Amino acid sequence: MTNQQHGTPSSPSSEELRDQIENTRNELGRTVEALAAKADVKAQAQAKAADVKAQAKEAAVEAKTQAKATAADVTAQAKATATDVTAQAKAAAAGVTAQAKEVTAQARETAVSMKDQAAQLVKDKTPEPVLDEAGRIANTARANRTPLIAIGAAVAVVLLVRRGRRRK
Repeated sequence: MTNQQHGTPSSPSSEELRDQIENTRNELGRTVEALAAKADVKAQAQAKAADVKAQAKEAAVEAKTQAKATAADVTAQAKATATDVTAQAKAAAAGVTAQAKEVTAQARETAVSMKDQAAQLVKDKTPEPVLDEAGRIANTARANRTPLIAIGAAVAVVLLVRRGRRRK
């Protein structure tokens, strides 16, 4: 952004920063959801196993109706095929798992980088007196953890009781 009257750059307002942070959070949430869907290896492996199982059953029924005399041979072939397909499914699942881990690691790195950037931006844009006061408050909170925990627990109990009454 530039100040059009003076031609000098102006810093974004706190509302704009909040909007930028919210947009970044939303984008990160969508990215994480997409990665989580891609990383659902168990569901993909189960679907693949179900497909393989269905194919093996079809092959067994067809072989039985076509040649009852050679049922033992067909059964042996079906077992060998099932073993091969299972090995292929395991190999495919291992490949998908490796991809999911890689994508998850990349997403984690991106999230950490974005978090660090946002933290630095907030630190850079926050006035020094506000930072000093926040540090003082944080130190006071650290020194008085027990009362703060007790107050937090009491607030949680009150909220839970109110929530329970609303449901009735």
